[in-house]
Order: sequence, then structure tokens, then C-alpha cells
Amino acid sequence: MREAHAPSYRRLGVPIAGVFDLQSDRAHELAQATGGRCFASIESISEACRAEGGILDLAVPPQALGGILPQVPAGTIVLLQKPFGRDLAEATRLLQLARSRSLVGAVNFQLRHAPAVRALRVLVASGAIGEPLDLEMRVVCRMPWENWAFLEGMPRMEVLMHSIHYLDLARALFGEPERVWCATARHPAAPRIADTRSTTAMTFGQTRRAVVTTYHHHAAPSGHEASHLRIEGTRGTAVARLGVNLDYPSGRPDTLEWSRDGDAWTPVAVEGNWFPDAFGNAMLTLQAFAAGASDLLESNLEDAWRTMALVETCYKSAAAGETLPPPPTEP
Repeated sequence: MREAHAPSYRRLGVPIAGVFDLQSDRAHELAQATGGRCFASIESISEACRAEGGILDLAVPPQALGGILPQVPAGTIVLLQKPFGRDLAEATRLLQLARSRSLVGAVNFQLRHAPAVRALRVLVASGAIGEPLDLEMRVVCRMPWENWAFLEGMPRMEVLMHSIHYLDLARALFGEPERVWCATARHPAAPRIADTRSTTAMTFGQTRRAVVTTYHHHAAPSGHEASHLRIEGTRGTAVARLGVNLDYPSGRPDTLEWSRDGDAWTPVAVEGNWFPDAFGNAMLTLQAFAAGASDLLESNLEDAWRTMALVETCYKSAAAGETLPPPPTEP
């Protein structure tokens, strides 16, 4: 909240009416910084949010959602931090719980709303690079997983907590994949964390493919790190660079450029970065839907459930093991 949600809301003029945290000192600090009230319990902030027609932004680890949603008044509009539970079974229970309490809202898969990605989606939709055929997300960086103690001991981590952004975006751009391959790996530098590296390949029909590969333990000097989203089309290529991965959390500027029919690269102006601006854009999208100004709600709870289904498929693929080819022999 302090590093992403609050700064983005401030830039867009979205008022924060109140804050609650299990650590009251942190709640007081953020409330003072944002001008909101400091609430004493999840029940009190939920009731105030419902009474005043607000949106309840629940930025909590996935394991906390099951205990919080039953305390949220029926009919509340909610924005849930990704992921939507820890696995598909939990996502299913959360979706059923939200439906039973008439909760309306979205899951904060905010990469869809990053300024560079929004511009990229407009570019692709315009036909500038022809029919999109291939998507690659490649991350080589140093991510400080130690900043989030709740990650330790989770049976699933990297795909669920990080690559899920790219899987969700692949769905938004290409639809539902028909075939999925995934491999995950641990790293000696993070012995108490499950998977910290992954590679996922997906096909969408006979012509579209998406590949997501991540390495979060890069320790070399600057020069060969990577954080790019590349889309190849029948007429050209578009590349968005997402700077937050390269120097988390301060990041580097996001960029977007494209080339058509082999012409020189053309930069596209990008106003803002994934962190923090996408968080505010996600909130504005939900506000517009709640106010009746838009009929479309991206990353609604049902759509988020489908992203969780894709994550589940990835982990099933990673657990199924590999088939080792027999040693080559002379004919």
C-alpha cells in the first residue's frame, strides 16, 4: 500500500478514506500520510466503506482472504490483491463466497493497466504489427524476495506470486491457451522459498505462442538484465520494457517501441510506469464500473478465477515430471 497503491491513488486524485492493518503503528503511519482515518478492525473499516459507498481495497496475502471476506458486508465493492487464493480449489471457494455475499469487484492483476501495456494493447489492436503471433516475457533481475516474509513456507511461489501477471496478460491478449508446458526451480540463495524461477510455454491454436521465463537471482553488474514484453506480428514487432523489475521497488522508466515491415524502431510516449501507476488505473476501472460509467470490468472475479485455473495447469505441468529421451545409439 505504501509503495504502490497510495502513491498511485494520490497522483490520480483518488481519496483514501481510511486504513486498517494488523500492525496498528503501520496503519497510523499510512493514515497520516494519506489523510484518511485509522480504523481499529476489519469489521469497522468494512462497515464504513459499505455505508459510504466506497471500494474496499484488500491488499493482503492470499492466505488471508478466506478469513476476511466473511467479515465484509454483503454487497460491498472490493478490489482484491492478486493472486485469487493459493490454488484453484481456494479460488473456487473464494469465488463462491463472494457470490453468496453479493460482493462485486475485481482482482488487482494490475499489469493489464500499466501505461506501457495499455499503449501496447492499443497498438496491437490497431493492426500496426499485423496479426499478433508470438508473445515473450523475459525477466532477468534481482528480486528481494526476503522483503516478504509470508512467502517463506508457501508450497507455491514464483508462478503464483509473480509470473501470474504475465500469464494473465497472455490470456487478455490471446485468450485461453490450448496447451501448456511449465517448469519451476528453487534457488540456493532462497532456501526457505519454493519455486523462484520458472519457464512457461503456451500455444493458442496453431499460430499463436506465448513464453514466460524468469530468473530473479541475477547478481551481475548492469548490462545484461532483462524485463521486456515482446510481441511479434505478421507485419512487425512491439517491445515494452517494464523497469520495476530491474531496480525494485524504485524501478527504471517503462518504454514502448515498435517496428513495422522492417522499418526503424518508433518510440511510443508512455506516461507513467507499471509501479505505481497501474494500481491507480485498476482502481479507476473498478470505480467506473461501480458508478455505471462502464459495462466492462477487466479482471473481474470470474475472469481472475480463469487466470488461477491457468496457474493450476502450470503447476500440474511442473509436477508431472519430464520424459528423458533414451541415450542416442549408432544405427
